[in-house]
Amino acid sequence: MTARGGTTQERDQLTRSLKPQWVWAIALGSAVGWGAFVLPTDWLATAGPLGTMLGLLIGAALMCLIAVSYGLLIRTFPVSGGEYAYTFTAFGRTHAFICGWFLTLGYTSIVALNASALALLFRRMVPWLVEWVPLWEIAGWQVYLGEVFVASLALVGFAFLNTRGSSMSGRLQYAFCVVMLIAVGFIVVGVLLHPGTPLSNLSPSFPTQIAPVSAILAIVAIAPWAYVGFDNVPQAAEEFDFPPAKAFGLIVMAILAAAAIYVAMVLATAAAIPWTELVASEPAWGTADGLASLFGNLGLLTLAIGVSMGVSTGLNGFYVSASRLLFAMGRAKAIPGAFSTLRGPGKAPVTAIIFVCAITLIAPWFGREALLWVVDMSSIGVTIAYTYTCLAAFKLFRWSNAPAEPGVPAEVRSTTKKVLAALGAMTGTSFFLLLMVPGSPAHLSTPSLVALGVWVVLGLIFFASRRSASAKVSDAEMEYLILGDDHKIVRPSAQHG
Repeated sequence: MTARGGTTQERDQLTRSLKPQWVWAIALGSAVGWGAFVLPTDWLATAGPLGTMLGLLIGAALMCLIAVSYGLLIRTFPVSGGEYAYTFTAFGRTHAFICGWFLTLGYTSIVALNASALALLFRRMVPWLVEWVPLWEIAGWQVYLGEVFVASLALVGFAFLNTRGSSMSGRLQYAFCVVMLIAVGFIVVGVLLHPGTPLSNLSPSFPTQIAPVSAILAIVAIAPWAYVGFDNVPQAAEEFDFPPAKAFGLIVMAILAAAAIYVAMVLATAAAIPWTELVASEPAWGTADGLASLFGNLGLLTLAIGVSMGVSTGLNGFYVSASRLLFAMGRAKAIPGAFSTLRGPGKAPVTAIIFVCAITLIAPWFGREALLWVVDMSSIGVTIAYTYTCLAAFKLFRWSNAPAEPGVPAEVRSTTKKVLAALGAMTGTSFFLLLMVPGSPAHLSTPSLVALGVWVVLGLIFFASRRSASAKVSDAEMEYLILGDDHKIVRPSAQHG
């Protein structure tokens, strides 16, 4: 294949087969995943009912702010790689690799999280099926070979489904989301209408041992993880069968729907049993205990359906996004070219899917506590990507009074959007500081920092091993490999950049 400008690099391209409702479902299902059903008790212990709900709503608003930058960049560069491609256009190859590598951490972490949460579901619902061959205890949690097997089977199963192509992934994702929404509706309505759930169960609004502002900030800090699914949309942009301009609306609708589900599940958990009593009992799964106390096995069955759908949407959605990101990085020679090879009837990036599966098969061996460690790590990864994206958008946007430039779309001249992009970058930086500065309400735990360090070292090895191969690719060829024939970097002029 001959690229523009006379270059001769090969560039495989994904098939355009994703419908709007499938893309919305990929964003929503990935954002909600397992956390809405498994973690409400942990959040209540941190911030109380009101603090948790406010933190989640503020986080959603901040994500919508960041989404403004995504909307523009998806329209301008509708290619696989998303944040990786955007960072390349603004800051070059090295920064693009840093962004892409940390985002890969975020995506693969959440694939692992969802599989581990599925094992937790089995342990609560059918313990006899997974509690066999005890292995070891980590942070007070007994790990069984049975639950490792269940989680690993889920990881391998969804990896296989994704090798069949994006059409199958999209259809399944939409069906899973519809069932999940129905289950959440039954749960929250049932709890609120139950005669045994007085409003006094929601008191006090905040934990007594922490200031309300600190409690809210601790929840806001996990927003990059809680809503991370919305940025799966740009990863799939190359496969849209609709105009990229629709992507922003799909992102906002997914964020708002995710926020509603999170708030509904927190409210249901806190109202089912007096939340202070629930937290004090230190349950393995407080939401399940609360629903079982009200509705017995029917409540557990409804919750199990919701969790199963949430886990399935999370596994499926992040396999899609992680594999597309690795595909784009492989196509750009940033990582081995095998990652960009498309195989099978669905033309899927099979090597990238297998890599994600192999990395995530490690997590189930560490038990439930590993879930919280990985949440922290994934938050760091996606926060770095959010910040790079907003900075790239800020660099691309012009002030409203800037003169017209050849090749620059009129919509790029917007003072409002440029300011919003700057605010988005500041928001991303604030998330990063909340997670990394010692003493902050959401500072990373030592195990999370150790795992993060291992990922950084692995990235340095990849970067060093590919540096010479990347250097042989000219700037024009690299731009073609990442952006394709139809998309050109809009470079700021000296006066108006």
